[in-house]
Amino acid sequence: MIEIVNYTEETREYVKTLNYEWLEKYFVVEPNDVIQLADPGKEIIDKGGLIYYAKYKGSIVGTASLLKVEHGVYELGKMAVSENAQGLGIGKVLIEHCIQIAKQMGIGRLVLYSNTKLKPAIHLYKKYGFTEIVLEPGHYGRANIKMEKVL
Repeated sequence: MIEIVNYTEETREYVKTLNYEWLEKYFVVEPNDVIQLADPGKEIIDKGGLIYYAKYKGSIVGTASLLKVEHGVYELGKMAVSENAQGLGIGKVLIEHCIQIAKQMGIGRLVLYSNTKLKPAIHLYKKYGFTEIVLEPGHYGRANIKMEKVL
C-alpha cells in the first residue's frame, strides 16, 4: 500500500535525494534546482508551497510538490519516484493527491514543466487532464513542454 505523508524538517533530504537521482540520470541539476532543493523549507514551504512524499513498505520512494507561482496558480513540480519503485503506480498516487489538495485549496490552475523524452510522465500528465500550453523560455533548461490543468 502506498501512503502519502507531508513534508517535515526530518524528511527534508528526501525531496533533494529523489530529485537529484532522476535529474542526474536524464538531465543535469540546474542552478534553480540546487537552490530549491538545498533548503526546501525556505524555498518551497515558506513561499506558500507544499511537499508530499510517497511511502511504500515503510520507505519514502517518491515525492511531488505544489510550488506557488501566483495567487490561484501552482506548479506541480519536483516530482520524482525512486528508480527501484517505478511501475508501482506511485506517480499516479502522487498526482491524484496533489490535484485533490489543489482543489481543496481553491487553486484554479496547475502548471508543470517536463520534457517529451520522458514519455511515461507525459502520458501520465495527459491521462490526468493536463494539456500543452506555450512554454516560456528560461524556466528550466531541460523543459521542452509546459502543460496545464484548469481545476
